[in-house]
Amino acid sequence: MSDVAADKSLDKPLRRGWTTGACATAAARAAFVALHGGAAPDPVEIALPSGQRVAFALSQFELGADFAQAGVVKDAGDDPDVTHGATILARVSRNSPDAGVTFRGGEGVGVVTRPGLPLAVGEPAINPVPRAMMRENLAEAARELGVEADALVEISIPGGEEMAKHTLNGRLGIVGGLSVLGTTGIVVPYSCAAWIDSIHRGVDVARACAIAHIAATTGSTSESAVRALYDLPEAALVEMGDFVGGLLKYLHKHPVAKVTVGGGFAKLTKLAQGRLDLHSGRSRVDMADLARMANDAGADAALAEKIAAANSALEALRLAQGAGVALPALVARRAWETAARALDNEETELEILVFDRDGALLARGDSRKAAR
Repeated sequence: MSDVAADKSLDKPLRRGWTTGACATAAARAAFVALHGGAAPDPVEIALPSGQRVAFALSQFELGADFAQAGVVKDAGDDPDVTHGATILARVSRNSPDAGVTFRGGEGVGVVTRPGLPLAVGEPAINPVPRAMMRENLAEAARELGVEADALVEISIPGGEEMAKHTLNGRLGIVGGLSVLGTTGIVVPYSCAAWIDSIHRGVDVARACAIAHIAATTGSTSESAVRALYDLPEAALVEMGDFVGGLLKYLHKHPVAKVTVGGGFAKLTKLAQGRLDLHSGRSRVDMADLARMANDAGADAALAEKIAAANSALEALRLAQGAGVALPALVARRAWETAARALDNEETELEILVFDRDGALLARGDSRKAAR
């Protein structure tokens, strides 16, 4: 594809998709109706939490002596979702009278093994909102059919255990497969919400495990470097990516004793310059400001001018290192100041670590309480 064609494609509106929870709800409703003598509706219509009604085509259906099973292929729209194209299966059987709707995890659905998540340890990773969606839709279908909404719903995602290796489930203590997620039923392409939610759940798990020191990093290199410095357990590690603001604002209300924020020089330069979203598409290193920082760190006018004209933060770093200017130390100090303003919690000690691309420590910022 040519650059021109690529640019034009960016102008197209991004197509929304459906959450795993919405697909599971559609499959469960179709199976429930069929179990109680109705024809399996295809497409099957469900109500989302907002009240909006949407319809899903069934990809498969099976009716047994005491169960019905339906499948829906997940369409995540234009979002780069690992579960796009996965089949979400719901196997519904009758429950004992007055038992209501209960849930079981089948193939490819993970199990909660650590406290701190909104589900008890040992429960299948079918989140509260999808459970509520299924209960409400099965209750509606039961009223239409004149039956009781007592059902055992088993959700499966064939291949889900392999897909889960590309998610943060293992970090959160969800083993054996994926989570059935969704709060609205709708996937917004390239939404930050899912990643920020995983950051929050990571903090929750660490707190529930009584972990006093957590480390939040921008990527795998900085995470490995932090682990080399501190012998922290898996549950203490939070992959915040670009969303340092999402982490710090959550820690403001849900504090831990200590948080180490680690990242590469370019990412933490953005933090030093006051940005709380470090994504390259949403914030850039201000090279003129970085030149002023270098001047404050001892660079002469000629070096500052070269840094201002540099093509990247990496080039600026190399120029400063070549001249013996401690620019990373000033970046760490100013990054701490930005982070402390966002965290603003006298219960939490804040530390900043700046690494190079190979994970070598360039600078260590303050490690002290973050109250303003």
